[in-house]
Amino acid sequence: MPILICGSIAYDNIMVFPGHFRDHILPEQIHILNVSFLVPELRREFGGCAGNMAYNLKMLGSDPLVMATVGTDSLLYFERLERLGINLDCVRQVPETLTAQAFITTDLDDNQITAFHPGAMNHSHETRITRDLGVSLAIVAPDGREGMLQHSRQLAELGVPFMFDPGQGLPMFSGKELLAFIEHASYVAVNDYEAHMLEERTGRKLEDFAPKLKALILTRGAEGSIIYADGKRFDIPCAEAEAVVDPTGCGDAYRAGLLHGIASGFDWQKAGQLASLMGAIKVAARGGQNHAVKLEEIRSLYRRNFGSDL
Repeated sequence: MPILICGSIAYDNIMVFPGHFRDHILPEQIHILNVSFLVPELRREFGGCAGNMAYNLKMLGSDPLVMATVGTDSLLYFERLERLGINLDCVRQVPETLTAQAFITTDLDDNQITAFHPGAMNHSHETRITRDLGVSLAIVAPDGREGMLQHSRQLAELGVPFMFDPGQGLPMFSGKELLAFIEHASYVAVNDYEAHMLEERTGRKLEDFAPKLKALILTRGAEGSIIYADGKRFDIPCAEAEAVVDPTGCGDAYRAGLLHGIASGFDWQKAGQLASLMGAIKVAARGGQNHAVKLEEIRSLYRRNFGSDL
């Protein structure tokens, strides 16, 4: 059965400023800020949480079904997903809109200035999850606010277990809304920063949620991750990365590994280790979808990192 991925499809426009922002942004003139940066290096990458997760799931041999909204500039993305063999039946093109886009400028100190245009993502609530899709596992990832709320309710009504991954969309929701997401979800995945925000918004400790879920996943960057499940704590180490090039999309790769592990019936240690490995593979390449690794290579890397077969 396919794994339903509800989330964003986006273009990432990544620019490099060969200087330092601090030399151009004067503290005493911040009230009349008007700066311009020459960016001789520009890359346009395929991104968005749903696109990134589907890419990684396909690499693992899973069958991802993407539910997303895109704009009239989506032809290149459609062609890419079709080449990858990813089902587009639930991707809706919204007239007179642009596909969600991030514009990221990085200076030589790795400081970033980012602007994000949600575009067609704001129409994500116009897509609907029905029993006809035949899914038995899903994820609600960062997307339009109303779409995330609606998809969570629809999955709960259908009895489909799903992972709630609020990501950068977490600040859009009140504590009451976040509690409703968690009540509907079977799994919740957050990084350490999002975990603190979740605690602040809901007034509850992260560990309090674990007994009500099949699994609570906390990612901690270079410190690895923790999975609370079955009344136990599973400490997942980081897999060794060939190189540390670009963290963009690492969280999506990790979640794809988790979803594949859940769908395959792996135990939590094994699912977490696969997730960790997918993040390590991704970090060695620029962009969210430029790491191309065959399944046999993934199995070999898993054996090398964790001393057992996948």
